[in-house]
Amino acid sequence: MSKPLSSWNQFAQEKRLEGLPFEKIGELWKGTEGAKWREEHLGDGAMPMPTYDALLWPGLQALKESNQPLNIQEHLAAVIRLMDIPPRLQRIMHGNSEQTEVQYRLAWARTYLNKAGAIENVDRGIWRCTPFGETLSQAEVMEIPAKVRKGDYSGGESPVYDRILKTVKELEGRGDILPDDVRQGYYDLFREKFGPDVLMTLDGEELLSYMHDHSNYDSLVYWLEFKNDAEFPAIFGSIAGGSALKFGIYRRKETGKWMKGHPTKQVELSIDEAVNIAKMHREQLIRGVELLKQMPADADAEDYRKLEEAMFEETPDVAYKAWGHKYFSLMFPDILDDFHNFQLQQFHLTKLLLDPPKKDGRYQAAQFFISVAQVLGIHVHSLTVALNHLHPVWHSYWRLGTKLGGKQDIWEDMKSGGYIAVGWSDVGNLEGLAYNRKDIAKVKERLSAEDSKTPQHAGNQASQLLNFAAGTKENDIVFVSDGHHVRGIAKITGAYEYHPGSEFPHRKPVDWLSLEEWDMPVWKGLVPSTIRAIGHEKYSGTLIEAERRLLEGEIIGKGHGPGSQPPTHQKLVGIPARIQTILERKKQAILFGPPGTGKTYWAMDTARELAARSNFNASFDNLSSDEQTIITGSDEKFGLIRTCCFHPEYGYENFIEGYAPTEKNGQVAFHLENGLFKQICIDAARPENANLNFYLIIDEINRGDIPRIFGELLMLLEADKRGLSLTLPISKKPFKVPENVFLLGTMNTADRSIALLDTALRRRFGFVELMPEPDILEDTVIEGIPLRLWLKSLNERIRQNIGHDARNLQIGHAYFMPGGKTVSTMREFARILRDDIVPLLEEYCYEDYGLLTRILGSAFIDEKGWRVRQDLFDSPDSDKLVKALLALNPEIATSDKSVEAEEDTPGEDNEEEDTEIEDEANDV
Repeated sequence: MSKPLSSWNQFAQEKRLEGLPFEKIGELWKGTEGAKWREEHLGDGAMPMPTYDALLWPGLQALKESNQPLNIQEHLAAVIRLMDIPPRLQRIMHGNSEQTEVQYRLAWARTYLNKAGAIENVDRGIWRCTPFGETLSQAEVMEIPAKVRKGDYSGGESPVYDRILKTVKELEGRGDILPDDVRQGYYDLFREKFGPDVLMTLDGEELLSYMHDHSNYDSLVYWLEFKNDAEFPAIFGSIAGGSALKFGIYRRKETGKWMKGHPTKQVELSIDEAVNIAKMHREQLIRGVELLKQMPADADAEDYRKLEEAMFEETPDVAYKAWGHKYFSLMFPDILDDFHNFQLQQFHLTKLLLDPPKKDGRYQAAQFFISVAQVLGIHVHSLTVALNHLHPVWHSYWRLGTKLGGKQDIWEDMKSGGYIAVGWSDVGNLEGLAYNRKDIAKVKERLSAEDSKTPQHAGNQASQLLNFAAGTKENDIVFVSDGHHVRGIAKITGAYEYHPGSEFPHRKPVDWLSLEEWDMPVWKGLVPSTIRAIGHEKYSGTLIEAERRLLEGEIIGKGHGPGSQPPTHQKLVGIPARIQTILERKKQAILFGPPGTGKTYWAMDTARELAARSNFNASFDNLSSDEQTIITGSDEKFGLIRTCCFHPEYGYENFIEGYAPTEKNGQVAFHLENGLFKQICIDAARPENANLNFYLIIDEINRGDIPRIFGELLMLLEADKRGLSLTLPISKKPFKVPENVFLLGTMNTADRSIALLDTALRRRFGFVELMPEPDILEDTVIEGIPLRLWLKSLNERIRQNIGHDARNLQIGHAYFMPGGKTVSTMREFARILRDDIVPLLEEYCYEDYGLLTRILGSAFIDEKGWRVRQDLFDSPDSDKLVKALLALNPEIATSDKSVEAEEDTPGEDNEEEDTEIEDEANDV
């Protein structure tokens, strides 16, 4: 007998039968030698576990054939009978729950059938076929999952779902969402280490340490909060933040004593007291597991409501702590989501346009996430990863009035100026104050000084003022409204600003997300306050309406009112936004990273864009050629952006001032010349340039002798020292660095580590790290070589072989993007390798050709001859170079993109396919 096929699934794949109905595959499989062999030796030759899509048609058929609605157990029995599912498969349990695998998969099948309108829920747990379901053929039923995901049925039409599915696909392609079997392996490992059976075997101090000792890297609390390695990655929801008291008990590092209580009032425990708390936690964890096991396969809202009540009554000390919720979600990942904070659940449900539960209903909230995941045909963990990717920063919502004192309308000023503002012009600067009782009392005193303010009125206004200045945060969403009529929705993009002399001096910069006007559906209590937080519990209807409008505006482009466009001079995005934030705070930044990561490009691009937006209120690309020249300069005149490059010979005289030789009447004389930095400061300080921002880009800043170049001026660079005067030692003249001068440096970490930079310089600059980003190369494939995967493989070899500081010696993506465009031909690729990459690696390896061989491979390097095989580059179109490149990681040739690129290439292998396509076209 020939070697049998390993399984039913492999049989279906090899025979290309995946499109056939489940039963038909079964009939073909049963008679094969593989089926007979597996049945005889393994006992599983007759049938594998049916997938949920294989249960769709039998699930509908069972309800069609019934003369009355069926409950869950009756439906299961009918499907088992129709499919002749053997007892051995019926007995297999689903994970750690009390439901069988068949029950679980049939519940998924019912979800899809229900979403398509083929079946309906007539009562809790009771199902029947709809008139529409009666009309469906088997082929049409098998198409239901794909149609639901695409939105062809009512439940999938939401643009929210479309965006999630697109994000999931993107994250799966990047490896940020794990395959089901890998993720399941982590769940199984956690259960093996911390499941009830394990916890029950422990007692006394052993139990206490195993559950609550943070210094024990094998403890439950360590795994829940800190464990993050290949064995168990930190991808199942964070519980970070706060002190160790969030676990109810912890062991103090300094004394080794066990503690409980409030951070300001802690209580020391005896060993027996600490052990008793650990036992109580264990009992409640075990009871919670028992409650979760009782959840039915297709649990509905009522089941989750009962679970919430039971958890609250029977496991109060663990179920409503983030760590307890995480424990339960790892034990039951098909029943609970992995958002372990109720406010975070409310936030993401609002983004999903779903009305979240009130109060702390984190177990009821799970039902929403599970239902959405089932409709989309993804695991709930994939859903939460996608949501975290789409909304990485939690934020609050606020309502802000548009009128000062209920009279003067400042809406147009805010809209055109790109900020939000409040009045109270006599209160003074609120910078540095916090939203707390102490600072509210300070502001109240300022307000009470006005005769018209009663203490109560002053207290209310002080609270609102500090809510604006300190309570609102960057990324918060603000509904700018006249009463309950919303005139615009803004996102805060920066810190509090004080503008003395203005009637509305207290401001925050914003991006306008929408200028569409609408009325809040729920608003009572928000008006007439000037500013007030909008909570999920009371105002969820208003928040969902706002998110729906923002989503529609983003998806179909109608987020702005007619004739109104958001200002273009506000926050940048991505890497430029990070640079902008540092420049606003510190006035100078350094971009650092390995070679080829785009440091100089991003420095110049950001400077151009900031100069354009701050000086011309427009993007650089939208400026006229004359306006662009004002920014970049010309051969005759300096621009707002100036550049230099530090090197070992660069000195104070080049940067600040110094004497330079000149010839006059045959005699050599010396005259004082301004250096580059002094000159840009002089230009920026001129009265006519007071409103212009100037930018100095210093390339390779780490190659210069910083103390020698900057001299005494390092102090004047600090943001709070700008404007101070200092006497220069050579010219003896006063000098100061104006507020409107910004410095941008670049630093190649392959040359020198940040740690070696002058300490005074490090303190005065902010830093932005730029690392290789192969994903920017996207799906470029050259001669069957996926460029993105090839670069990842090369950098992996560098990290594995070079050792210390290898992270800073990786190869950047920018090498493969000359002129900002990814290389597309083998000749371009070969030239970059020959002229840039290989020489750089030779430098890294210090002529150690053994090391170089381990990185590039023997196809590139002649180790014995101590040389690079240059003949590879003589004919870059040859297979020889392609094979040498693939030798770094042969598996990249089997990637989807490599295979797709090969399929798209015309040739002899495609003749049969081309003929079939022609025949089909002719038939049409």
